[in-house]
Amino acid sequence: MVPLHWCLLWLLLPLSSRTQKLPTRDEELFQMQIRDKAFFHDSSVIPDGAEISSYLFRDTPKRYFFMVEEDNTPLSVTVTPCDAPLEWKLGLQELPEEASGEGSGDTEPLEQQKQQIINEEGTELFSYKGNDVECFISSSSPSGLYQLELLSTEKDTHFKVYATTTPESDQPYPELPYDPRVDVTSLGRTTVTLAWKPSPTASLLKQPIQYCVVINKEHNFKSLCAVEAKLSADDAFMMAPKPGLDFSPFDFAHFGFPSDNSGKERSFLTKPSPKLGRHVYSRPKVDIQKICIGNKNIFTVSDLKPDTQYYFDVFVANSNSNMSTAYVGTFARTKEEAKQKTVELKDGKVTDVFVKRKGAKFLRFAPVSSHQKVTFFIHSCLDAVQIQVRRDGKLILSQNVEGIRQFQLRGKPKAKYLIRLKGNKKGASMLKILATTRPGKQSFPSLPEDTRIKAFDKLRTCSSATVAWLGTQERNKFCIYKKEVDENYNEDQKRREQNQCLGPDIRKKSEKVLCKYFHSQNLQKAVTTETIKGLQPGKSYLLDVYVIGPGGHSVKYQSKVVKTRKFC
Repeated sequence: MVPLHWCLLWLLLPLSSRTQKLPTRDEELFQMQIRDKAFFHDSSVIPDGAEISSYLFRDTPKRYFFMVEEDNTPLSVTVTPCDAPLEWKLGLQELPEEASGEGSGDTEPLEQQKQQIINEEGTELFSYKGNDVECFISSSSPSGLYQLELLSTEKDTHFKVYATTTPESDQPYPELPYDPRVDVTSLGRTTVTLAWKPSPTASLLKQPIQYCVVINKEHNFKSLCAVEAKLSADDAFMMAPKPGLDFSPFDFAHFGFPSDNSGKERSFLTKPSPKLGRHVYSRPKVDIQKICIGNKNIFTVSDLKPDTQYYFDVFVANSNSNMSTAYVGTFARTKEEAKQKTVELKDGKVTDVFVKRKGAKFLRFAPVSSHQKVTFFIHSCLDAVQIQVRRDGKLILSQNVEGIRQFQLRGKPKAKYLIRLKGNKKGASMLKILATTRPGKQSFPSLPEDTRIKAFDKLRTCSSATVAWLGTQERNKFCIYKKEVDENYNEDQKRREQNQCLGPDIRKKSEKVLCKYFHSQNLQKAVTTETIKGLQPGKSYLLDVYVIGPGGHSVKYQSKVVKTRKFC
């Protein structure tokens, strides 16, 4: 394959009486070509030893030319479809007679020379149709003009072409091991571990490489180019030129020409006018992830969904040339979510529930008789939990619960309720739950809306503190306890250290102040006060009030820290 400047001279200058013997690839020029790939964008000349990227409009063929000057020259041509199947063929054509015999010396227009090449019948060497990365290789090719013709019948698409006359020394694509398969070594509900054999390009040739893992739910990919096309926000990651033009507006800017007839300067970042190209149709982003992991050949994919099929591909990329090769991809279905045992709730009975950190528990309540209302009583002992209630499959309640909450929902004859309790990210959750269709016979005590304890600052003395709390219309037993704490004791400490569901039976007898029964039919007067005596001057005390229901279950009000006066 000859360097680009010879191809351009052959196309642009008058043909001489006898062709010159074209030199082999000029390495210095080749390096220039590699650095300035924009020079070849949308050109009909393929550079020797450099990969080009281009664009095809549907049903619009595109031709590329290159010349092999000497017989018995090695030749390799690789075509990489990106996001659509391609039809392509490689042919060999004889040079025009004027280029090989005695010429008149008269010049011919450029278009006439190109048309003469295209109209002549050539020998077809290879053809392919599909979306695989396909390669034509010949260890001994005849001299002549080679033509590569590409066609996309499905849609507008991108592709890449690489051609070289020195395939043995170039080796731009990383090699695959003798077993190029990607293996699934471990499979879980949300994780999959992949492993593959290392590329000889790194182990034997000592060339820098990196592996990229691609995960999606649709299908395996045959090239990294296809992955990048899917990852792009729309169908054109570069603006496609208008059919019939040799250059896009951007190419004219590269060569110093104005990009439109007005001659106005056009920025490279300016969006081209719709008149200069086809309309670009956007498409929704697909669920695909690409992760490059360096030279490791084992990788664990995490954060997957249970019971879902995923496709996994691995690509090895040459860090120098940025060209890649695909391993044989694989697919796997993650394991199903472990089926949790559903706890049956009995009408009017308290059930203790433990929920792991970020875990979930399912409970079922099926009243045996018809009912107009159903009441759920939730007591979160530690951190907040989320509760969802579905009645016959329909979501009727979804709330976060911290402390004590009571929910009364409308019932239906023969309705069944599914309760989902979800823990938070901080830690495990403990709670008590009661469901009943007979609120008057529940085991839990009735509670006021406000369960705070109020301390009267003006009534504080050096040895006593006076507090108050709300009651209800039902007669309940209240017990108050005190505990001396450090001066720096705060509510956060109390929340971390105490399980709010623990009853007074775990308290020391010395901490008990008193127990009493209290209720009031008038809720505005359902307030009781108590003075705690026998305290030490300048000390802090933690006060707790427990309300004990008919069934013996207790609920603790929100704790309160009080401090006696130091001087009286």
